[in-house]
Amino acid sequence: MRIFTRLLRWALILAFTGLLLCIAAIGVAYWLISPRLPSVAVLKDYHMQVPLRVLSADGKLIASFGETRRIPVAIADVPERLKHAVLSAEDSDFYNHPGVDWHGIARAGIHVVRSGGDKGPGGSTITQQVARNFFLSPEKLYSRKLTEIFIALRMENELSKDQILELYLNKMFLGHRSYGVAAAAAYYYGKTLDQLSIAESAMLASTFQLPSAVNPLNNPARALGRRNWVLGQMLENRYISKAEHDQAVTEPNNAYPHEPQIEVDAPYLAEMVRLQALDRLGNDALTEGYIVKTTVQSGRQQASVDALRAGLIEYDHRHGWRGPEAHQELADTAGKEDYERVLSSYIDISGMQPGIVTAISGDEATVYLSNRESVRLGLDGMSWARPYISDTRIGAAPKNVASVLKRGDIVRLSRNDKGEWQLTQIPAVQGAVASINPEDGSIQALAGGFNFVRSKFNRAVMAARQPGSSFKPFVYSAAFDRGFTPASIVNDAPIALPDPSRPDGLWTPSNDDDKFDGPIRLREALVKSKNLVSVRLLDAIGVRYARDYITRFGFTLDSLPGNLSMALGTASVSPMSMARGYAVFANGGYLVTPYFISSISDRSGKPVYVANPARACRTCQERLLDNRPPGPPPANAASTATVASAGSSATPATTGSAAIGDTVLPADAHDAGAHTPVLAPLVIDVRNDYLVTSLMQDVIKRGTGAAAKALGRDDLAGKTGSTNDHRDAWFVGFNGDLATAVWVGFDDFSSLGRGEFGAKAALPIWMDYMGAVLKDAPSAALPMPPGISTVQINRSSGLPSSAGDPNGMPEMFKVEDVDRLREQAAQQHDDPEQQHAYDIF
Repeated sequence: MRIFTRLLRWALILAFTGLLLCIAAIGVAYWLISPRLPSVAVLKDYHMQVPLRVLSADGKLIASFGETRRIPVAIADVPERLKHAVLSAEDSDFYNHPGVDWHGIARAGIHVVRSGGDKGPGGSTITQQVARNFFLSPEKLYSRKLTEIFIALRMENELSKDQILELYLNKMFLGHRSYGVAAAAAYYYGKTLDQLSIAESAMLASTFQLPSAVNPLNNPARALGRRNWVLGQMLENRYISKAEHDQAVTEPNNAYPHEPQIEVDAPYLAEMVRLQALDRLGNDALTEGYIVKTTVQSGRQQASVDALRAGLIEYDHRHGWRGPEAHQELADTAGKEDYERVLSSYIDISGMQPGIVTAISGDEATVYLSNRESVRLGLDGMSWARPYISDTRIGAAPKNVASVLKRGDIVRLSRNDKGEWQLTQIPAVQGAVASINPEDGSIQALAGGFNFVRSKFNRAVMAARQPGSSFKPFVYSAAFDRGFTPASIVNDAPIALPDPSRPDGLWTPSNDDDKFDGPIRLREALVKSKNLVSVRLLDAIGVRYARDYITRFGFTLDSLPGNLSMALGTASVSPMSMARGYAVFANGGYLVTPYFISSISDRSGKPVYVANPARACRTCQERLLDNRPPGPPPANAASTATVASAGSSATPATTGSAAIGDTVLPADAHDAGAHTPVLAPLVIDVRNDYLVTSLMQDVIKRGTGAAAKALGRDDLAGKTGSTNDHRDAWFVGFNGDLATAVWVGFDDFSSLGRGEFGAKAALPIWMDYMGAVLKDAPSAALPMPPGISTVQINRSSGLPSSAGDPNGMPEMFKVEDVDRLREQAAQQHDDPEQQHAYDIF
């Protein structure tokens, strides 16, 4: 008995000594580690990495940029069943322990001893997991574990349990780039947290431990087993009833990938937003949860994309079938697995499904599509597929399916208006649409190419192409500023001008149809798009003057050729710059600058930027008090807008990488309250504007743009454009609400083919877009301004005539020109031999 008492005494002494040594060791460890422990106070205001979201003007999602999926959620908004599922799976005693589960640590220690050093499960509480994920590496080191414990104890001292749990539910990785329970619920189930069932909540909770391996997509069977275990823990902890448990266990795994639903097809615009956001906000732009609202209207944007794709496909079909995208030899025994393996490297392009021809039988082909659907395609579905020979020639219409397709061909199919499958191909031709509001330059729609995945080059703002005859209105405007009128007579006849760069030393421009009308009024010359008249007109007013004048429309001098070829549209311009130039005609003579970001808000919804663009503002008080005559814009207005926020003088808008093509980021007015509008510079006389617009209205009424009459509107004006060898096709037009430019061409400057003028290749796209967005909209045309007079003229001479003149017609003039022209008419009446001096041009 005495020996037992002695042994017990020594055991107690040793135990107490061991305890003292452990306490001392922990104290020394804390003394050594504490200076290096991070401050947990930062967690009180910690910002999770949240992607940049880009929205349309009407609040629809255009794009989301960021490496992680995360939707921060407050603990008050987390449903109880999800909290209970997570606590049951990870830390059922969370609300009772001091941040560290000593029993769990002891079990982990025993496991290490028994396993000979295997660092298995560490018995970490939720608090410890938060400490590790925010401050430490995932390495399994004893020193790291000790540091984790100390941080967890500090966190429990400075943060509430709910704060810690909120950090945990938002921070943890749950597989497939999803961080936090809200992002995981959206990705796996397409639901918000309040929509999750008990089984789905348990499934999310089951992914916390091994998110890459145990999630409902990568390993469904293992995930279901883990989910059911969590449900059992919830039942044991009395969070759910037996009936709820039994029902949840039988619920199948319904998870599948739910990517963020892109509601607006505008990838080219989204990339422009990303670049400007990085320029303004720095590297935090993609991680701090900013929300960028653009100026683009979702309906107008979709109309532009649909119109461009339809127009390019129509052009492509006109020029024939170029053959299958590829060919794969198929074994006689090939089946679905073989087809899917071949098609795995092809993706859907703008609704064009990739497929492989698996059989040709009689008058139909069987095509297995990448969506695992097998369809039959008859001759009607490929009737357009005449073989391509050259840009000017196609072969005969196919007489049978076998003349177009053979087994193993990789082809594209799309649905027609009736929902029927038809053969198609990805167009080689490209195009762009740029549409802006003439009032302030806000971009309403932008399509930079057929498909962003195929080509990320944004032709709407980055292309430098020749505009052809669509440039002529700017030359006519310059001529009207120098005294010419819509009735001025210019000779449409052959001309030869010195050009040392040519072998014969002469430049001999011609009209598109190689026909000449002789003396012709300028109104008719623009309606018929007479090249030789434009050349003579430019020669008369002077190239130097014209170049300086045309910069008023936003073009830079270096983009304008310094010779008479400018009259034929040999400048280097983008569709956006053409839309901007035509916006001057649409708004009454004011130069606005395109922009596409209307506001930027932080993750809490607080504005950090609100655009304050320069506006035409024709009827606002500030404009009515502005008596400055029209003139050249400020020196920087060709590439940036002159903008100002309230309380400051006008300053240039952001330049550098924030300026994309002909667009800018306007001045910031988010903190200015009710701010004075910024006035766009008046660059041309409103009467000049009205006269040139009236000529372009006639282009649509009875000229090269006459097809647009089908839209049934009286407020449209515009001009076609084509270049040498049909390399570019344009139509640029407007009403008071929209200025829109459409370009079609090949990136390598190949010819579009004989007959592919602007009226054929570009105008239908413009019509489809404008017809869709202006449907049921009231007429929007500028009223006739003061200082315009309508006078009876003689059709042949272009001079005022009497009311009874059988060859008379009405024409509009500036009032100061009328007396001069009447005097000329009187002189010609007195001297019949005298003719109008058109031939000097």
